[in-house]
Amino acid sequence: MFQYVALAKDKTWQPGPYPGVELLILHKNEATGGVTVLRKFHAGVTVPAHTHPQANESVYVLSGEWEEADVSYTTGSFFYAPRGERHGPHVAKTEVISLTTFDGPLTLA
Repeated sequence: MFQYVALAKDKTWQPGPYPGVELLILHKNEATGGVTVLRKFHAGVTVPAHTHPQANESVYVLSGEWEEADVSYTTGSFFYAPRGERHGPHVAKTEVISLTTFDGPLTLA
C-alpha cells in the first residue's frame, strides 16, 4: 500500500505565481520543500522567462499546447529545467495542464 495518496478531485486549484496560472498541489515534501503539482495555464497566458534558483523542474504535458522559442510542446512532451537555468517565456496556445515536480522549494527569479 502507498504511504500517501492524493486524489485531484479532493484538492482545490490555487492561484499560481503568475496571472492565468493555477496550481493544484498533489504532494509537498516537508523535508525538502519540493512539490508535485498539476499546473493549469489558461489559453493566451505568457509566463515570462525565469529561473527556479532552489529546485530542478520536471514537466510532463498532460494536455494542450504551449510554445517556447518557436518550439511547440503538446500532450506527451516532457522537459527538464535544472536549478538556476533560465527558461521561457512560455506561451499557452491553448489551455495547458501539466504534471510538474520541483525537487526543492518553488521559488522564482
